[in-house]
Amino acid sequence: MSNVHNFSAGPCILPQEVFEKSAQAILNFNDIGLSILEISHRSKDFVAVMDEARAIVKRLMKLGDDYEVLYLGGGASLQFLMVPFNLLKTKAAYLDTGTWAAGAIKEAKMVGEIDIIASSKADNYAYIPKDYEVRSEYDYFHCTSNNTIYGTQMKSFPKVDTLMVCDMSSDIFSRDIDFSQFDLIYAGAQKNMGPAGVTLVVVKKSILGKTDRVIPSYLNYQQHIDKESMLNTPPVFPVYASLLTLQHLEKNGGIAAAEQRNISKAHLLYDEIDRNPNFETFCRAEDRSLMNISFKLTDESKKDAFDAAWKAAGISGLNGHRSLGGYRASMYNAMPIESVQVLVDVMSSLK
Repeated sequence: MSNVHNFSAGPCILPQEVFEKSAQAILNFNDIGLSILEISHRSKDFVAVMDEARAIVKRLMKLGDDYEVLYLGGGASLQFLMVPFNLLKTKAAYLDTGTWAAGAIKEAKMVGEIDIIASSKADNYAYIPKDYEVRSEYDYFHCTSNNTIYGTQMKSFPKVDTLMVCDMSSDIFSRDIDFSQFDLIYAGAQKNMGPAGVTLVVVKKSILGKTDRVIPSYLNYQQHIDKESMLNTPPVFPVYASLLTLQHLEKNGGIAAAEQRNISKAHLLYDEIDRNPNFETFCRAEDRSLMNISFKLTDESKKDAFDAAWKAAGISGLNGHRSLGGYRASMYNAMPIESVQVLVDVMSSLK
């Protein structure tokens, strides 16, 4: 295990095996004498990578052929616009639970009418709204499953009589849920499934082509489906590294096993925060995230001592987001529980 304990919110920690295989592929991919950084995306070697990268997502999510998997550029931020371009006919419903949900709302309003059906903004996004109605008149309902900045996470999803769209950028593949309840899922890879530079989209094919809107080619999901994620040159290396990450996940018990490891890590840190009078979280207990634990000191006079202690312990990436302050421990699938224990030991030793 590395001497550095990486709690960065993203780009994220990845399994050591992924680093090693990726490094080898940069030098000599598939023993063909070429680096994966220089091979053609149309070569049989990379086409095989793309095919398996798409197939493994459906295996892990237990989805059938009615879904299509895409690997695209532009990050989740581009999906804020692609979703309404492809699905919005008259009006859509959005749940406002944090900065990235607000970003999705802003972009969607450029395309059509958007209703914010519930928001926790007035309370600095300290909780997930629960008492709201998603009427069938909406073209779709959009939610963000996990909020990296504020440390909140949706523990369940509403039953809706319309399409369900979810931004899962920061907790995808971290917990065993019924993915078939969603009609479209998108996620930037760099939070939990690979390096920065590629975005995963999982979409039910039957929901597309229902608007009269002229959609620019790159923003059109159907165009990407028709070209099997190669409408333009795809981000070759990030796709390959994401495949390696998902293969590692599948080999180590799949999503269900990852969820149990993530629960153990989160409980370890939350138990220390709740026990230790020096610390507290920003959000309500019932909505606490398993992936991103945002917390703060109860006495700011201890900041210098705490900062010096965690840095001396080899901890990296613990500073909180600039908009919230405090600290943030991001504990994605590849984070070993031993690193969490190091942080807990530092916290428990603070006088």
